[in-house]
Amino acid sequence: MQFSTYPFLKQLEPEALQFLDTHIKPIKIPKGTLLFYQGDICDNILWLTKGEVRLYTQADSIEDITLYTLKAGEQCIVNTASLLSQTDAVASAETLTNIEGYLIDVESVKMLSRMSDVYQSYLFSLYQLRFEELTNLINDIKFKRLDTRIVEWLHKQPQKMIEITHEALAIKLGSSRVVVSRLLKALEQKGTVSLHRGKIELL
Repeated sequence: MQFSTYPFLKQLEPEALQFLDTHIKPIKIPKGTLLFYQGDICDNILWLTKGEVRLYTQADSIEDITLYTLKAGEQCIVNTASLLSQTDAVASAETLTNIEGYLIDVESVKMLSRMSDVYQSYLFSLYQLRFEELTNLINDIKFKRLDTRIVEWLHKQPQKMIEITHEALAIKLGSSRVVVSRLLKALEQKGTVSLHRGKIELL
């Protein structure tokens, strides 16, 4: 397993590490694959080593909302909570890119958490990190206008010329492509951005 992707693995107890080596399954999954649906009960945890996975929630009356994007070296709390409690997942997961990683089944996860204090500490740290992100997302959606959130997101990027489609930006901000495109056009008319094919330039 790629220890550099998940640094906590270097600290695992020898017995736990040996157990893990015999109970993980390497996987490769193409872009655009639904890993699980909102309402499913997960029976495996994904340890992502390459690519990105989008976690989003849906309701009949609104557009789906992106909760967060899972990246290499991270473990999904929706996936983990559903597996450990054997309850419905509160969101769906879709691969944004081709991904690589490992799967570990429910019984092995429970055994590993009993065997390893290091893994238990890692699980607790995941929940703290994600809850902070979700709290920020809720505050943004409730209290900030979407055009403000768009500009703030653009300012956080390292380059002024940002390669991203309107649809991809909408996914990141939990909105629809139509609404984001309309607001970007308004921002362009104000001289805040310049729109190009597949790119947004922050002026």
